[in-house]
Amino acid sequence: QVQLVESGGGLVQPGGSLRPSCVGAGIIFSNNVMGWYRQAPGKQRELVAFITNGGETNYKDSVKGRFTISRDNTKNTVYLQMNSLKPEDTAVYYCKAGASIGSLLSPSGSWGQGTQVTISS
Repeated sequence: QVQLVESGGGLVQPGGSLRPSCVGAGIIFSNNVMGWYRQAPGKQRELVAFITNGGETNYKDSVKGRFTISRDNTKNTVYLQMNSLKPEDTAVYYCKAGASIGSLLSPSGSWGQGTQVTISS
């Protein structure tokens, strides 16, 4: 059974930084594409960034240059370094694992409980 546990969210002022992390279990972590999604109140969940098992990355346009996704396969962990945070980045952030990019993008699959990120002065 896939288990994903996110942590590292919080409340920061605009311009600040956070580094959520997600630990995966029940999967061969290194074989999976890992992604970060977010869902703001009243909005649909959206993909923010993903990293392939080969280390290739892809980002939503609005976070390019500010967010960096990385992974440590020895720790079964994926990170999302978020800099220059804006109020519109406020959301619950979720990670997801996929056997392929297609499965990562599919609405089905396992989700963690998420971690709240709030940007406010």
